[in-house]
Amino acid sequence: MENVLRPLIVIGGSVVLTVVVGWLVDVLLRRTDERHRETPLWGLLRRCRVPLQVVLCTAMFRGSYRQTKIAEEHSAVIGRVLTLVLIGSTAWLVVRIATAVVESSYARYAAAHRDPARVRRVRTQVALIQRVVTAIVGVVAVGAMLLTFPAMQAAGTSLLASAGILGIVAGVAAQSTLGNLFAGLQIAFGDMVRLGDTVVVDGEWGTVDEITLTFLTVRTWDERRITMPVSYFTSKPFENWSRGGAEMTGTVFFQLDHTAPIPQMREKLHDVLRDCGAWDGRDWGLAVTDTTPNTIQVRALVTAKDADDIWTVRVTVREQLVRWLTEQHPYALPKVNTAWAEPTPNGDRPHPVSPEVPRTGRG
Repeated sequence: MENVLRPLIVIGGSVVLTVVVGWLVDVLLRRTDERHRETPLWGLLRRCRVPLQVVLCTAMFRGSYRQTKIAEEHSAVIGRVLTLVLIGSTAWLVVRIATAVVESSYARYAAAHRDPARVRRVRTQVALIQRVVTAIVGVVAVGAMLLTFPAMQAAGTSLLASAGILGIVAGVAAQSTLGNLFAGLQIAFGDMVRLGDTVVVDGEWGTVDEITLTFLTVRTWDERRITMPVSYFTSKPFENWSRGGAEMTGTVFFQLDHTAPIPQMREKLHDVLRDCGAWDGRDWGLAVTDTTPNTIQVRALVTAKDADDIWTVRVTVREQLVRWLTEQHPYALPKVNTAWAEPTPNGDRPHPVSPEVPRTGRG
């Protein structure tokens, strides 16, 4: 009877105590969160309940297993398994706590600052800090697990003795990986590019969607994802349209005939911009910027609050001005001078039969 009750008491007591402690901690964190609404830390720490219970339960099993006197011939193996579970659950708990602290700090910063550029910079740094902490904790946990095996402990001395040679070999072999790792840290804390920035890389326009320690993902306007090593952004030039403010100035060019009504076109441009919700009202203008023997080049200048809106303004202006010219002033569109030619009876030069034929097109 004692052989049955002892395991039930030890195992059942450990489970009950774990559940009770987890419930008490959760209640305490919930009440603290209700009293301190200014910080989300206590609410985020409630996510740690499950790993905390696993740590407590495993620790109690590990400490009281010998008292159960179950499978004593396999006690060493079971003890090592419990130790491995304890190390893994502890690493899980540490990662959850670190994530809660980092996310809480970011939430408080975002609530206190209204500058989108500064908030994106901090969000980029926070995301990389979380990955660094997770990687460090994971490496330490795996190392601690390996050291629980006697063979690995015996090999530890020889590994330390050859650490210099291994370090050189690993450095040469992982040169590219280490370069990307340091480039990721440089991007995070050097404020070169941030999550949500609008960039142009290799002729592709898009928004920075994800930044890790080794790669960066750009989401293009047509929903494609371009994944590039972070070392690209530290070694090659690229356009960042979100640096120094998101406001942008755009241009629309038209190739028109010399007879184009520029003053009326300028007034029409202003009317189009007033009806366009994407125009921010900062600036606008229309001027003749170049001439050729057959056409003139007209430039419309517009502004918007960000890259998405400047695209909308430009296509709206281009579409409506071309339509207006086609309907109201078709003579202003480019023409190609053509003529049919017929030979004269005496073999002289041919003379034109038909006048110029207008051909409309988009500038």
